[in-house]
Amino acid sequence: MESHEVLKASLDEVGIKMAAHKLGLSQSMIYKWCQPDGDDGARAVNPLDRVLELVQLTKNTALLEWLCQEAGGYYVANPPTRLSSPVEVLQATQRMVSEFSQLLASVTHSLSDDQAISAEEAKEIRRIWQNLKSVGEYFVASSEAGRFRV
Repeated sequence: MESHEVLKASLDEVGIKMAAHKLGLSQSMIYKWCQPDGDDGARAVNPLDRVLELVQLTKNTALLEWLCQEAGGYYVANPPTRLSSPVEVLQATQRMVSEFSQLLASVTHSLSDDQAISAEEAKEIRRIWQNLKSVGEYFVASSEAGRFRV
């Protein structure tokens, strides 16, 4: 889905007029954001495209992480896929189990000293969890690409 399509679908819920009022912008500007490039390549660069440009420019996902956190979620990068090489299904499965084991070990260690998880320990648990989600995504993407062999 293109950025202008995402904006249009999202703004359809609220309405262009309301969005323009709340954002302090003209309705025509918001309508332009919701349109594809014209035949001459002219259009108003929308906020989604600007954020993407910033991420690509800085090569830093902190912007995305902040946006996701503000929206009540977390950013998890998709793992790199090498579609040309087959993957051993057992190796991929073992990696997921290993990552899950690390998560359980971290939780167990956190609770072992004082029966509580501190803020610092929670950060480590979050880091491991994010990695586990990425490994899980690699497994699913490999499955979808038909890369597993026995």
